[in-house]
Amino acid sequence: MKSIYLDNAATSFPKPESVYRAVDFCQRNLGGNPGRGSSREALKAGSLLLDAREALAALFNIQDSAQIAFCSNVTEALNTGLKGILKPGDHIITTSMEHNAVARPLFQMSKEGVEWTAVKCEPDGSLDPEELRRAIKPQTRMICVLHASNLTGTVMPVKTIGQIARENGILFMLDTAQTAGVLRIDVEEFKIDILAFTGHKGLLGPQGTGGIYLRPGIDIKPLKEGGTGSFSEYLEHPDFMPDHLESGTLNTPGIAGLLSGVNFIREIGMENIRKHEQELTQLLIDGLKEIPGISLYGPDDINQRTAVLAFNIAGMDCGELSMTLDYEYGVITRSGLHCAPLAHATLGTIHNGACRFSPGFFNTKEEIEAVIKAVHKLARRN
Repeated sequence: MKSIYLDNAATSFPKPESVYRAVDFCQRNLGGNPGRGSSREALKAGSLLLDAREALAALFNIQDSAQIAFCSNVTEALNTGLKGILKPGDHIITTSMEHNAVARPLFQMSKEGVEWTAVKCEPDGSLDPEELRRAIKPQTRMICVLHASNLTGTVMPVKTIGQIARENGILFMLDTAQTAGVLRIDVEEFKIDILAFTGHKGLLGPQGTGGIYLRPGIDIKPLKEGGTGSFSEYLEHPDFMPDHLESGTLNTPGIAGLLSGVNFIREIGMENIRKHEQELTQLLIDGLKEIPGISLYGPDDINQRTAVLAFNIAGMDCGELSMTLDYEYGVITRSGLHCAPLAHATLGTIHNGACRFSPGFFNTKEEIEAVIKAVHKLARRN
């Protein structure tokens, strides 16, 4: 039985064939460590990193690609932005839909003197940006929000949020874990000061890749110090980007795959990827709505969500539902709390969790129709 993979919100699969080839080629042919020495192999590896920075800068409308530092994932990027900027006495505003990649660091930091306000969202995950404005205090240093929810797909009004932050002299950090490569992101237009992204989801790259963009002039303390390949004669860590936030050997093969993923997106067209995923999601919503006992979560308007759909069958444990879909029908989903207890509390599913479908570019309408039939059988059985 061939599996139907619908867990792209966790990690996209499969990757474009070009991504697999890029990683393999790098592993077999580029043995150098970027920035470490002047050998031809090291220079080739360094050139690859530069190409990846330039491709990401073009995707996000970043003027200086050197302001992008690579990280191992978006969690590291978010931790870097939060812990490197906020100090005891500072106030930060988030939403009640945030992933634990933001909530857990802030929970710990709130014990150490950082004040944290999580503005309440609507039951479908949507946000009135004026609630953020009303939460601003004299000591507010940052607004940090996700671009779209990993639970409901709800897209936040980031352009308005960026304007509110800029008008009030507050830093705006955006978590694009669910949107980079899927929705248009413009750091200038959206007034984004800090952008955190991961490589293994919408950007179609390998796991273990991601990064952070920092607007020039922002003072940030690095999450770690160490070897950068630059100014090695000094014990003091470099204060210029990207070296300031890049210590240790980078995941060069992974970044090679990430570059290939970005190039694939630019070749296919992000708007075409978005259109296909919207069609699949709408097909899912329409089909599941017809099944008695189904509860769907998130916005009704397909334009206000990414390709993420959380649901439950009345009287059926979401873990049992996910496992049965896998073992009996070959449908791969994600169940539970999705590392987002704040979001589940907002939706009212904190005690039961939910099952989540997240189709991607490589899924087909035929697969979605088969999934709907499978859910219908399970609902009737229950």
